Amino acid sequence: MSINRKQLILEAATKSFAQFGYKATTMDQVSRLANVGKGTIYTFYKNKEELFSEILDGVLLDMKEAAEDAFNSQLPFFENVHRAIYRILEFRKSHQLTIKIFQESNEMGTPMVKEGVQKVEAMVLNYIKQKIIVAIDKKEIQPCDPELTAFILLKLYVSLIFDWEKNHEPLDKEKIAKVLEQYILKGLSI
Repeated sequence: MSINRKQLILEAATKSFAQFGYKATTMDQVSRLANVGKGTIYTFYKNKEELFSEILDGVLLDMKEAAEDAFNSQLPFFENVHRAIYRILEFRKSHQLTIKIFQESNEMGTPMVKEGVQKVEAMVLNYIKQKIIVAIDKKEIQPCDPELTAFILLKLYVSLIFDWEKNHEPLDKEKIAKVLEQYILKGLSI
């Protein structure tokens, strides 16, 4: 029974954080949505921060699984990285909670939310970095600084998917892959 209550609390809190944001979500609200007493929440979580942190950890795990599902050992490194990063960013763009926390982080700068956004970015960067290290070891790509390369790849994707759309038609997945192949793999030199 307690596992069901904990799950109800997690689902209610996720819904509240996704709809109202971290700052506007209260434990009273979560208890109403979960249909449990507020004290029941405190048997599982010390505070709102701990509850938010557990939910965010679940989202990170889902994000990582989405990226892993995109990997295909039969494809070259660059195609796999493209598929994985694109899947992560699609997840971030379509998952209500991640949309809300990125929005709240940018608009309000709520410290707990900013920390959550940093946690998401750190997970993604580490994931890409690990894939780059494996590709270097397999001699699929030339030696490079894996951390810096992961950062550059992620920022390029974010720019092409989120920033470009602010003033242009969205780029499709194939166009993004082609642009990154031209600039990252081949370079602009003739």
